[in-house]
Amino acid sequence: MTEPEDDFAALFEASTRAASFTKGQAVEGTIVGIGPEVALVDIGAKSEAVVDVVELKDDQGQLEVAVGDRLQAVVVATGGGIKLSRKLARRAATDREIEEAFRANLPVEGTVQGVVKGGYEVKIGGSRAFCPFSQIDIIRTENPEVHVGQAYTFRITEFKDGGRSIVVSRRAILEVEQQARAEEVRRTLVPGAVVTGRVASVREFGAFVELGGGIQGLLHVSEMGWSRGADPSQFAKAGEDITVKVLRIDEGTGRIALGLKQLGEDPWTKVASTYAVGQVVAGRVTRHAEFGAFIELEPGIEALAHASTFPPSGQRRAWTRLVPVGDTISVKVVTVEPEKKRIGVAPVPTGTTTDSLARDAADEVEALQRASAPASGGLGSLADKLRDALKGR
Repeated sequence: MTEPEDDFAALFEASTRAASFTKGQAVEGTIVGIGPEVALVDIGAKSEAVVDVVELKDDQGQLEVAVGDRLQAVVVATGGGIKLSRKLARRAATDREIEEAFRANLPVEGTVQGVVKGGYEVKIGGSRAFCPFSQIDIIRTENPEVHVGQAYTFRITEFKDGGRSIVVSRRAILEVEQQARAEEVRRTLVPGAVVTGRVASVREFGAFVELGGGIQGLLHVSEMGWSRGADPSQFAKAGEDITVKVLRIDEGTGRIALGLKQLGEDPWTKVASTYAVGQVVAGRVTRHAEFGAFIELEPGIEALAHASTFPPSGQRRAWTRLVPVGDTISVKVVTVEPEKKRIGVAPVPTGTTTDSLARDAADEVEALQRASAPASGGLGSLADKLRDALKGR
């Protein structure tokens, strides 16, 4: 006989617990089932409470919870079963529900009514709350009016004087979402990965790129294009999407180095078929070094004119006055080493004729052939042919 009495006592206790749940009450329970439209939550009542599945999904429509997870919510209905909500609807929230949401640290929905001193006036149900400027968004808002009229989800940070003084924060909600997004982004960020982000700002040294979840990487100006001294604004504009390659991730600081030029072809791969010894080309002087001048022949291809190739002078580094940085000059290719990414050039003196350049080229070819020709002689040299051609002009 004791067993039926025990069963009755258990049922009575369960029904008493069920009757104690009221609308607006904050509760915590365990998710025991998830269906297409609703999820079942065990909150200790006679039967499971329900919550709409749509409230358990993120902005991309993915479920944020699983069976067995703990859930904090507010009772929004008790007739015909207990219905829960993870956030309070802005039209239905009462003062009591708002207070319960504050105590349970649950989000609430509100509408930004206008700009006031120091922040915004936000309407939540029949109550008015205050949101400081710094708490309306993660990033600084240049024009405060852009938020007026918008419906957002807020976290109640202060609830005083029976609801006459309510302070809310949207930033607290966004930071939690951003942190979750950041963990997902970090899993995809590995050296060599190609990702798409949004340019957050452009500086003289490069651009900061927002990769998602508040994570930013630096696209240095030297990694934007192959040409030295590129202007960052030519490659990136704030607010625009950009595809970049992850170059390095500093494990200690978390800094991320990005590259843009690496997504294109390295110009040095075509050097062997583009430049030859004796060829005369034009180039722009990009910088001076102690040992010579660097000449940009094309974006990404710099050649070195050694100091010894300039006319001798009694003054130290007098050759720098002959080739000011930024000037375009004619140079003759002396050496080509694609595998080492090196090209040696010599400046072409002003007034040099095409004939003299051809004779110099013939001399260089003849010297190379003599160094490699067998002792018994051969079929003649390319130098002879070049000289013969010159004589006949």
